[in-house]
Amino acid sequence: MRIVNKLLSRFNPVSHYFISTPIFYVNADPHIGHVHSLVVADALHHIAKLKGAEKTIFSTGTDEHGLKIQRAAKSQGFHPQEFCDNISKRFSTLCSAFEIGNTHFIRTTDASHINAVSNFWTELCTKGFIYKSKYAGWYSVSDETFLPSTQIEEKIIDDKLVKVSIESGHVLEWVEEENYMFRLSELQEPLLKLFKSGKITIKPDVFHQLVLSLIDQGLHDISVSRPSSRLSWGIPLPSDSSHRIYVWLDALVNYLTVAGYPNLSKFWPPDCHVIGKDIIKFHAIYWPAFLLAADLEVPKQIICHSHWTVDGVKMSKSRQNIVNPFDLLQTYSPEAIRYFLLRQAVPHDDGNFSESQMQYFLNLDLSDTLGNLLSRCCAPKINFKQIYPAAPSTQVLAQFPADELIESLFPLGLKVDKLFSEAQFHDGIDQVLASLRLANKLVNDTKPWELVKNPALEEYLHGVLYITFETLRICGILMQPVIPKMATKLLDRLAVPINQRYWSDAIPCLPPSNSSTERSLCDKVDSFLFPRIR
Repeated sequence: MRIVNKLLSRFNPVSHYFISTPIFYVNADPHIGHVHSLVVADALHHIAKLKGAEKTIFSTGTDEHGLKIQRAAKSQGFHPQEFCDNISKRFSTLCSAFEIGNTHFIRTTDASHINAVSNFWTELCTKGFIYKSKYAGWYSVSDETFLPSTQIEEKIIDDKLVKVSIESGHVLEWVEEENYMFRLSELQEPLLKLFKSGKITIKPDVFHQLVLSLIDQGLHDISVSRPSSRLSWGIPLPSDSSHRIYVWLDALVNYLTVAGYPNLSKFWPPDCHVIGKDIIKFHAIYWPAFLLAADLEVPKQIICHSHWTVDGVKMSKSRQNIVNPFDLLQTYSPEAIRYFLLRQAVPHDDGNFSESQMQYFLNLDLSDTLGNLLSRCCAPKINFKQIYPAAPSTQVLAQFPADELIESLFPLGLKVDKLFSEAQFHDGIDQVLASLRLANKLVNDTKPWELVKNPALEEYLHGVLYITFETLRICGILMQPVIPKMATKLLDRLAVPINQRYWSDAIPCLPPSNSSTERSLCDKVDSFLFPRIR
């Protein structure tokens, strides 16, 4: 009972919830990493609604300004706006194709966003955090940022000695110009206080510690504008059209735009930003600093995930091994790809994308472990009445070799909630699969296909079916964020009422504290969840 009460206490309904992915840069077509960010955020969005969130924002979109876009458009013979329109549409289509439930798709070329950025810039100036100064340094066009000497190394590329970013490997250019600067150095201590107090948390914790280390090393003022003579494709400064606003300041304001800035809605501050580890500095240092400077609340949580390799090799254009998600959809369903990404990815380390591994886990987990359990217990030869039996008595329950299974079910919701809420989906899924395997073992050990032959053992048979269905019901509820359609079909087949599929319903209904009455399975839904991939 203590576990149940603790579980319920974690599920206090929230009225509003705001989650985001980063907005994706339109210098190239979508790849599998973009899908990963989307499905992580979509799963967390599902969880919020399963916990009772009545109104939500789930935002994604495209980042369309900057020197890299300007050069890419020119090289392909497009006006920057036309270039951005074409790529942005691909990302919007990606969301639809993978059945992502975003409520907003924002573009940084939207008039509402340009207005928000201009207002935000003016506020930073009014607060005294912007000044003009000459600036010189090594600049990465690909990363849209200046880099300090500690983040630079020399390499020989095409027989030339060049400076490159240690983190991204991109070639740097030396730039000397007059820019507007942001007083980041003044916010070092307030930022440290934010992270040390837990006002902002970053998960996994390894990234939280990384950010603390970066701040401890010392923060310097950063350039937040570019001369229009060098960058024409950007938002002009409200008070100086000879400069364009730094693309990262522009991009980060998208979260404010979605919330209605300058007239912020009750959704602010964001509950969670989902990002890739390559942009952690911008989201965990620059973004909170900009918000502090403007006297605005900071986001509550940042979920940071790592990248994907392909068969153990880093994805890159030169290796021609970038995984095109649209190509994958020719062979696999959106939900199958979603499952593999969430099951395989470890947030603190790069994941390996392998189609052979994907096929293996889809067959093992969804077809054999989950699907086979449902189909066996719904088979007319075993369950000829097609019922979800009433809960067995304590006397019947005591006869089952199911102690380990039952013990796994009571804390399962609590364990999965903690893991999923920190985007540790791989571990949460493992917990669910462990209970499903125990349920399969129960079926194998008790042999209901033999029990059904003896009418005197009907009560025992129904007890086995009940425990198995309870396992499927609880696991189905908990897997809704991971495999929404399959979980819905599973719960429909078990005739679980719609209003009993919330996160707080993932608790075993067993005597003596709980009981249930017999009900019919839904005969309008079949028991076939996932076809094996041959």
